[in-house]
Amino acid sequence: MKNARVGLLLALSLMITAPAFAAPDQDQIEKGHKVYDKWCFPCHGTGLGKPGTDSLAARGQKPAVLEERTDLTVPAIKTFVRHGVLFMPMFRKTEVSDADLDAIAAYLTRNNKP
Repeated sequence: MKNARVGLLLALSLMITAPAFAAPDQDQIEKGHKVYDKWCFPCHGTGLGKPGTDSLAARGQKPAVLEERTDLTVPAIKTFVRHGVLFMPMFRKTEVSDADLDAIAAYLTRNNKP
């Protein structure tokens, strides 16, 4: 189990630095914002008591609020959502569909520089 976690963390670190994909369209970004608000904001939003944001801040991630990041990649987002990381649970396709996950990724990468 420990080796699997180390491998996952290594893979994720490589994905974070991978180049971003083509810019998504505005409809996809707006859909992603709605899906993000439902599934992600309760833990990763702004404000006190958001465990995902608090965890990222404690580990030195800046900014800790996912919506403010400009370094997230589509592959990293999809891996975190499908497999979970640290205290974040995994989300099955029955909870967050592939289309909804694509929209979340579009929303979270909207501010990335080409």
